[in-house]
Amino acid sequence: MQNSQWTDTLVQLLSLALRLESEGQYDIAKLARAQADAISRHAAWELNLPNDKETLAADIERIAATLDDADLQAVFRAGASALTAGRVPLIQETPHPYVCRTCGHLALTNPPKKCPTCGAWGESFQWFPPVYWLEALDPVEALEQLRQTPLEVAALIEGLSEEAMTRPAPDGGWAIRNVISHLRDAQGVLDFRIDLFLKEKNPVLEMKQVWTWAKNETERPPTTREIFETYLSTRRDVIAKLETIPLADWWRTGRHEEFGIVSIKQQVSYFASHELTHLPQIARLTQR
Repeated sequence: MQNSQWTDTLVQLLSLALRLESEGQYDIAKLARAQADAISRHAAWELNLPNDKETLAADIERIAATLDDADLQAVFRAGASALTAGRVPLIQETPHPYVCRTCGHLALTNPPKKCPTCGAWGESFQWFPPVYWLEALDPVEALEQLRQTPLEVAALIEGLSEEAMTRPAPDGGWAIRNVISHLRDAQGVLDFRIDLFLKEKNPVLEMKQVWTWAKNETERPPTTREIFETYLSTRRDVIAKLETIPLADWWRTGRHEEFGIVSIKQQVSYFASHELTHLPQIARLTQR
């Protein structure tokens, strides 16, 4: 499908969804929205553009230049500046966006009381979280995923030699050892944050660039399997701790430097969902 064709199809699908929703035909509307999402994601995936920080920053600047909204231009450019500087922007620099579900008006930080374009109530605006992981799982689902993922990792690395698990990816990226180290490191951050949530009221959650630690061998166990065993042991402790938290306390909040206000539920959902993205990565590395 040519760009002009899929763009027109995308708009037609979203228009169809809006009209169906206005008639209460939500089950048909969901199909139109799903297809619109599928078209846009597949088109973006097929482009396969480079993701080095210079290219990304240039693309952000190019998009910002096409925008009419000065506030949106400013936050895009703040993001580009942070990216160029080798850091992740804080929530004050790139606040949450909210979009009117009726007319598409976009607001930053908080939705207006009423949409200035169509009059829709601000409470009906759609919030765009930084990543879907924050809202992916409820407490029961998150706990079950935390139990399941280590079993899947164990199955993937079963029978592999240490040499196979320390061999870098063909593009020079992470080896299996780095991925498992990353899972262990991220779990340590989650464990620490849970303690903060339980000990303090509205704690500040410092932003951690955990992915930058994966190749740091300081204080790592000598073998990948030992790293995995520490990950597994700590996982049991984290699950046991979470199981003691009353359900209402899963909604206790803190102030995340990158994501803004987040709850225990969101942090656990984020971590459990994030891990799933690394399973295909390990699977690919086992097939070399």
